[in-house]
Amino acid sequence: MLARTFLSGLAAGAILLALGSPAEIAEAAHGKELFERRCSGCHSADLNKEGPRLRGVFGRKAAGVQGFSYSDSLKKLNIRWDDASLDKWLIDPDAMAPDTDMAFRLADGAERKAVIAYLKSLGGQ
Repeated sequence: MLARTFLSGLAAGAILLALGSPAEIAEAAHGKELFERRCSGCHSADLNKEGPRLRGVFGRKAAGVQGFSYSDSLKKLNIRWDDASLDKWLIDPDAMAPDTDMAFRLADGAERKAVIAYLKSLGGQ
């Protein structure tokens, strides 16, 4: 139990270092809550599910998780995920990659911003 508490503290510290300001930290925490409620049915930080794992998605090339079966349209999308591309993707994945397998949309801009802040906080690999 003590080890788990210590590791949780380390993870929180890593988020603090990665994000910086209290506002950014709060936004990422809110994004984590939204992610768990709205995205975790298909996605996980570390495991491929119906959707690919998302740790390290920020800065990764689209369709870049080895071993995950992406739609052909997403494989052809020649971008790296950043704030703007993730925001556009969460608004309407089909607008970026027609016939993609992701049907979920996140219409609320503040919620998209929070989820993206959380994804950034996950870091690489």
